[in-house]
Amino acid sequence: MGDAESIGTFVAIGDSFTEGMNDPVPGLDDVFRGWADRVAEHLSAGNPELRYANLAVRGKLLRQIVQDQVPRAVGMSPDLVTFCAGGNDIIRPGGDPDALAIEFDEAVRTLRGTGARVVLFTGFDPHGLRSGKRIRGKAATYNMHLRAIADRRGCDVVDLWALMPVFNDPRAWFEDRLHLSSEGHRRLALRVADVIGVPVDGDWNEPWPPLDTGDWLTQRREDVHWARTYLLPWIGRRATGRSSGDGRTAKRPDALPLQGCGSSQRSRVR
Repeated sequence: MGDAESIGTFVAIGDSFTEGMNDPVPGLDDVFRGWADRVAEHLSAGNPELRYANLAVRGKLLRQIVQDQVPRAVGMSPDLVTFCAGGNDIIRPGGDPDALAIEFDEAVRTLRGTGARVVLFTGFDPHGLRSGKRIRGKAATYNMHLRAIADRRGCDVVDLWALMPVFNDPRAWFEDRLHLSSEGHRRLALRVADVIGVPVDGDWNEPWPPLDTGDWLTQRREDVHWARTYLLPWIGRRATGRSSGDGRTAKRPDALPLQGCGSSQRSRVR
C-alpha cells in the first residue's frame, strides 16, 4: 500500500504537532501548513483525487483526541491515518505513560479496525528542552509503549527520537523551542513519505549548512525573550486550567480534495 494511488483518503489526527505549528501559510494569520499537509501534497502528486482531512487541534490531550477526533476519522473510512498524541499529557505534572498507553492502544485498535494503514509517531528526545531532563524518563517509557503498540497492531512508526541527530539543529525548531520550524516540517514530511513508501524529491537527512550560534550575550537575550514570550504564558495557562486549543476547531474538518479546498493548499511542496 505504499503507492500514492492506493491511498484515496488520508486523515491526520493529533495536537499542535500535526496541526502544523509553526509552519505558517503565507498571507493567512494563525493558519499553519505543517508536515501533514505537506505529506498530503506529496500523496496528491501521485493521486490528484486524494481526499485529505486534518482534525488536529493544538493543546489537546490524548483523552480529548481519542474522544473527539478518532470517531470522526473512523467515519471517513480512511485508507491512511497518522496518529500522534500524548505529548501534552507527558509534559504535564502527573502524566502517567503507562495509563496513557492503554488509552492509546484502544484508539489504535479502533483505527485499525477500519482497515486503514496507521502511522504512529514516537516523541522527540526532550533532552534539549527546558526541564527536559524532568520528563525524559516518562517520554522514553511512553515511546517504548508506542513501539510495542505498533508491533502488536501492525502499524508503521516514524521514530522521532531516532531522528534527533538531524533535528538537533536549532533551525529545525521555531523560536518557541517546542514546535518545528517550516524547514523542520518539510524534512519531517519527507521522512513520513519515506516510511509509507511514497517517492519524493529531497532528502530529510540532508546535512545542514554551517551554523553561526552567536555569542554568549546574544544567546542569553534569546533565552529571556523565549521565557517572556512563550514560557510564562504557558505556565499561566496551566495554572488557570486553560489550553491554547480552547474554542478552536480543526483546520480541515472534512476529507476533501486538496485542490481549491482549504487555505493550507495555497502553497505547494518545496
